[in-house]
Amino acid sequence: MLSRRSLPDDLLMTANYKPTGPVTLTEEQIADLHEKFRSMRHDINGRLANIVAAAELIRLRPETAEERLRLLLEQPQKAADSMNEFSDELEKRLGMIRA
Repeated sequence: MLSRRSLPDDLLMTANYKPTGPVTLTEEQIADLHEKFRSMRHDINGRLANIVAAAELIRLRPETAEERLRLLLEQPQKAADSMNEFSDELEKRLGMIRA
């Protein structure tokens, strides 16, 4: 079962970052980052839809609650993983380092 302790520390999301210097991105790199952003957004929206669907099915068919609850509880971590993957890529491309 998912617990708050199994999720990444939120404070890492607010850590101070600083650029390592000027960054120039090509049109292709910008397009690639935009595609990765769109993919992350689609993935997170899909996870949220899974949460809503699982909750609705639990309400309508309580006998399936155990199976649906497992699906429901997997989604936040998967969404966080998707966001972290994109954030790591963006920070790398922009030359950002933790201050």
